[in-house]
Amino acid sequence: MDPNGHNHYHQQDMMMQQQQMQQGATVLCCNCGTPIDGSSGLVMCYDCIKLTVDITEGIPREANISFCRNCERFLQPPGQWIRAELESRELLAICLRRLKGLTKVRLVDASFIWTEPHSRRIRVKLTVQGEAMANTIIQQTFEVEYVVIAMQCPDCARSYTTNTWRATVQIRQKVPHKRTFLYLEQLILKHNAHVDTISITESRDGLDFFYAQKNHAAKMLDFLESVVPIKYKKSEELISQDTHTGSSTYKFSFSVEIVPICKDDLVVLPKKLAAHLGNISRLVLCSKVSNTLQFLDPCTLQTADITGSVYWRDEFPSLADVSQLVEFIVLDVESTGISRGNKVLADVTVARSSDLGVNDQVYYIKSHLGAILHAGDAVMGYFIGNSNYNSPMFDTLQSDYVPDVILVKKHYQRRTKKNRNWKLKRMAREHKDIDASQDYGARSQKQEIERAEKDYELFLQELEEDEDLRQNINMYKNNAPPAVPQPGEPVEEDNAPEINIDELLDELDDMTLEDTPMEE
Repeated sequence: MDPNGHNHYHQQDMMMQQQQMQQGATVLCCNCGTPIDGSSGLVMCYDCIKLTVDITEGIPREANISFCRNCERFLQPPGQWIRAELESRELLAICLRRLKGLTKVRLVDASFIWTEPHSRRIRVKLTVQGEAMANTIIQQTFEVEYVVIAMQCPDCARSYTTNTWRATVQIRQKVPHKRTFLYLEQLILKHNAHVDTISITESRDGLDFFYAQKNHAAKMLDFLESVVPIKYKKSEELISQDTHTGSSTYKFSFSVEIVPICKDDLVVLPKKLAAHLGNISRLVLCSKVSNTLQFLDPCTLQTADITGSVYWRDEFPSLADVSQLVEFIVLDVESTGISRGNKVLADVTVARSSDLGVNDQVYYIKSHLGAILHAGDAVMGYFIGNSNYNSPMFDTLQSDYVPDVILVKKHYQRRTKKNRNWKLKRMAREHKDIDASQDYGARSQKQEIERAEKDYELFLQELEEDEDLRQNINMYKNNAPPAVPQPGEPVEEDNAPEINIDELLDELDDMTLEDTPMEE
């Protein structure tokens, strides 16, 4: 054979040998008999390797995490306490850090398996990858159960001993009711502004917040300035001093005063301030309280806002509050066609409820409630023509421009014992035990409790009537069964507005371990 033909067959043999080397030998799995590639050096197929080899060996299926009931924080070793909601990313990170042996494999996925919040158990589903044999990576999924151990963090432990706080914020408002504090309490809960407090106490005129660090108190002051008009004073007290190192320890106190004007209060503005606010009428209603005060002229719908600093520069009291409202009956309503937002100016004819059937005295006034008032409705207002105000600023008003009646809000007929489909969370506070003895102190405490319950009921009614006010508050579904009237008991009328179920939150969505009872 010529040299050219010999080279041709030699090249074909070389190509066949290379193909055989690339294909390799086929062997059977020693466990199930499935054909596998023998060039890999494996004796088992991939499925048998997953069944026989456990890459999670050495990773425990149970672990413990610590939880402080008082401040609702979890322990992240070695000594850091972190706030984390149930089934949150923060809590998942704490759980993964508590799991030994997880660094030997590659974590692919981790998720919570839902459990009852009061069971003291947290279950996590993990998916990991690891090398089972040479050049063989497998993926496995397993569950880990964490036992929540209730304990007390060092910060809370120090709060139960004396001389532990370093800063306090004392909030006060010089008004005869607590409606502003009830609203402020809900704002604090919604924004979680009380997380750094070591204790909260309630006093006669307000609340006291205690902190372990000064910067935590400063953070609360910043929050208060953003939601209500305030002014505050700072004071400090020397606790101890080290003459060798020159270091000193101080206690800081911040005395906060909220503007003593509340929503629906009747106010007489100073003459210069009214001129500065666009020549608004001096006799106005306080229509809204946020970080500013908003005043409304019910006869023209003109509004004006002033900041807390402007108020404290030339402060003035309210002329009357909601405790002095009088009930009127609407006889006729005629719209003027002037509107501003959800307020409509109307000419309203009213008569005092106590005058019906006694005399024919009626009052023709202008009101901003033209959008919601109809003939026959009951409405609450200030009866200026029959009131004697001890106010020098009110005496300077021209009597020809002062209306006899200023209507404030529509009055709804409510049941005596109303079972609402919603509820509010309350901030944990330290209440002193009330002595049941019949001395003067016990009677005065009982009156304070009754007054507080009345203020709370008025606050709940205000939430039902004011949709804008509800936007800043978290309200939760009330799963309590409705009250069933007893046989023969008269059914009371109730035409008060109801809160839509879509505006309510499910309590489980905002629940922490401390909010639910735990079984021992």
